[in-house]
Amino acid sequence: MRLATWNVNSLRSRIDRVEAFLDRHQVDVLALQETKAREDQLPLMGLQSMGYDVAAAGVSQWNGVAIVSRVGLEDVQVGFEGMPGYGDPVAPEARAIGATCGGVRVWSLYVPNGRKPDDPHYVYKLDWLARLRDAAQEWTGGDTALVGDWNVAPLDEDVFDVKQFAKSTHVTPPERAAFQRFLDDGYVDVVRPHTPGPDVYTYWDYYRQRFERNRGLRIDFVLGSPSFAGRVTGAFIDTDERDPAQGSGPPSDHAPVIVDLAD
Repeated sequence: MRLATWNVNSLRSRIDRVEAFLDRHQVDVLALQETKAREDQLPLMGLQSMGYDVAAAGVSQWNGVAIVSRVGLEDVQVGFEGMPGYGDPVAPEARAIGATCGGVRVWSLYVPNGRKPDDPHYVYKLDWLARLRDAAQEWTGGDTALVGDWNVAPLDEDVFDVKQFAKSTHVTPPERAAFQRFLDDGYVDVVRPHTPGPDVYTYWDYYRQRFERNRGLRIDFVLGSPSFAGRVTGAFIDTDERDPAQGSGPPSDHAPVIVDLAD
């Protein structure tokens, strides 16, 4: 099975790229983040004609997650138990959706950005990660994949210039500690061993030709339970999908991350 995750930064804007990506790489399951639309607003006919089922959760313009699968889509769950909300009034956001696809429990996750370390959104981010960890501790016994945009760069090498981020989110000790706790619980970053070294990123801001100068961040991850990790045979980051010179239409600011599993 081939599993991928991709923050598409608006599925309606990126649908041609998504369909071409699925066909080119023969992806079986694709977890999407930042779909930025309600399910009834999503352009799904092309995906469905390709043999994919889709489960989505979203609202107009903001956030949004989905799972696209051609190997089954069962036991769909929007949000995880204990997931905190945000806003006034406080309400859960469209940041997590889970489904069983080909025997693997896949969670498409869009972790809150945090904005600034002194912002209420930063407190929300840490709480969100802590509540996700509480839920995810119960999922390590089977084939489980926690995939998506984590909005955390766990290592200094995951940032093009960590000094520039000294007072920013994504690299603060509490965020990194929150990410590390998933690894301490037995989850495995299954992509890093296949994409080693510095300057290996999944996100490049549109600002000042960051992609062309490879001034990026590594913030999109596939964390697998022990049994899932044991099935991984390969992984790669499709940086061509971030290249404005490639494909049809403007790219997302994130690149897809792809993982191959043995039967």
